[in-house]
Amino acid sequence: MKIVRIDEGFQRWDELLALILSSFAYMNDRIDPPSSALKLTPATLADKACAEIAYAAMQGDTLSGCIFLRPEEDCLYIGKLAIAPESQGRGVGRRLLAVAEQAAQDRGLASLRLETRIELVENHDVFSRWGFEKVAENAHPGFTRATSIEMSKPVSV
Repeated sequence: MKIVRIDEGFQRWDELLALILSSFAYMNDRIDPPSSALKLTPATLADKACAEIAYAAMQGDTLSGCIFLRPEEDCLYIGKLAIAPESQGRGVGRRLLAVAEQAAQDRGLASLRLETRIELVENHDVFSRWGFEKVAENAHPGFTRATSIEMSKPVSV
């Protein structure tokens, strides 16, 4: 497996979108509000990659995962961590997370931060095993109940 930067030379936006949508498909009938992934297009993904730091995991010529990172004041936010269903459980997520940790260290940021939906308890467990701790519960606009949890992981700088 090879991890590559998604930059201005990347041209596989349709394939990347399909990867994200297939990775997030299991949550479609489980979460409310619906995932923001459903609003992505190849063009908005390209814009997101320009505005953020993005990487893809490659198995040969096949996209097997991606991660989008956004520097914040004191942390690096992880968004759209997606692993192709057929590649899940094979260390792709851990490899992408290692790249995120290095990116945080390179920028002098002390932690990684992510959000996962409140209903997706299996994700909470995975992220906990990867060293993340729950730090908050949040509600999407218009909701009076918690719809997501925020998790953080310290990074040595």
